[in-house]
Amino acid sequence: MTLSRSAFEKQLQNLTQLSDNQTYLLAVSGGADSMVLAYLFNELRDFGYQFQVAHINYKLRGEDSDSDQKVVEDFCEKNNIKFHLYEVSKKDEKPENSIQLWARELRYRFFKEIQGKENLNFLVTAHHLNDQLETFIINLSKASGINGLSGIPANENNILRPLLNFSKEEIYRFAEENKIDFREDLSNKKNDYLRNKIRNEIVPKLSETNEQFLENFRKSISYLSQTKDFVHHQIQEIEKNILIESEENTILNKEKLNHKTEFIQFEILKKYGFNQPGEIQKIFIAETGSIFYSKEYKLIINRNELIFIELNPNIKIQEEIVLTNTTESHQNHFSIDISQSIELIEEINKDFNWEFDAEKITHPLKLRTKKEGDLFYPNDFSGKKKVSKFFKDEKLSILAKQKIWLLSDGDDNVLGIIPFRQDRRYAKDEKTQKVLTIFNRK
Repeated sequence: MTLSRSAFEKQLQNLTQLSDNQTYLLAVSGGADSMVLAYLFNELRDFGYQFQVAHINYKLRGEDSDSDQKVVEDFCEKNNIKFHLYEVSKKDEKPENSIQLWARELRYRFFKEIQGKENLNFLVTAHHLNDQLETFIINLSKASGINGLSGIPANENNILRPLLNFSKEEIYRFAEENKIDFREDLSNKKNDYLRNKIRNEIVPKLSETNEQFLENFRKSISYLSQTKDFVHHQIQEIEKNILIESEENTILNKEKLNHKTEFIQFEILKKYGFNQPGEIQKIFIAETGSIFYSKEYKLIINRNELIFIELNPNIKIQEEIVLTNTTESHQNHFSIDISQSIELIEEINKDFNWEFDAEKITHPLKLRTKKEGDLFYPNDFSGKKKVSKFFKDEKLSILAKQKIWLLSDGDDNVLGIIPFRQDRRYAKDEKTQKVLTIFNRK
């Protein structure tokens, strides 16, 4: 494939389905690939392509870093292109290791900030076919599966890579033919990093095996990408048959998913953050009531169901509410309407009316969630019972159990399980002098 303005524009149109309103932020380092990218966009300005340029000066290579900045800045000034610069300073503390990761996080944070301020739809980077090959080899060494082996996506999360099908050699030749000024980053010649070692030692050896190696790789990566898209479509079809979604949770049929291959299990569960094979095996042998966490989801095992509940880090789960609105209806008779006390508990959706001996109860009264070891003496029952056993006998689902609230006194004794059963120890009897009524009216 030969790099030209028309070939580049075709690639870009395939990625974006161009409309007049689309705008672009180009990440330009000063190297040959990114300067060619800027040159090509500049050539297309008369055809409705609106773009700006962003550059990061990391201050890692002294005068060379400043010279890179100058090449980009001069190009933008000459062609009247809006230029955005971020210069690393003392406030940007450099880590002792993972300089590459630090630099990546810094630049993408800067790019995102500029896109927001300038209302630019797409970020465009100058990744090319050689970058694609290097990434393929890195991912091959990590056993990353088809997602890793299908390479760098040409369009992902509004990040475009329109040079991805063109080799480094084609880009250099285009730069020479069009007299495009650029800077060589001499640090790329060093083998300090894995990518540089692959670029400088492994790729040349592979290219020696076949003069068409890079072109054949371009075709192979295209086939792998299409295969990945096909596989993802098939997995989506499988999900439709085993998945139920609601506003509160997502439920997968555990039994049906258990009969699928490990690959399909992995591809489905990793969407919820469960991406370790050992952990996935534990999920399928775990007993009902078992709970697993990823960064974004809580997974509850409920018989033949996997219930995924999205975690919101900004919302603190309420576990206890103190009841304070006691009213005196007449002498020696007090009451609390919990529907007036708590607006947040939608789960208490059934009327009930419990009468207690007020002198047996320690205040303040509380509504709280179940704790380990909770037990009570339910009315119409001869002995005591663990709250967990009561839940089991009522055949409550895992989700229903999580929504049940207990009424307790100031000493944390369980006075009842709302709205099911009152504790008989504190109930009103023939000796009661003062009555406390706890009730709920929807």
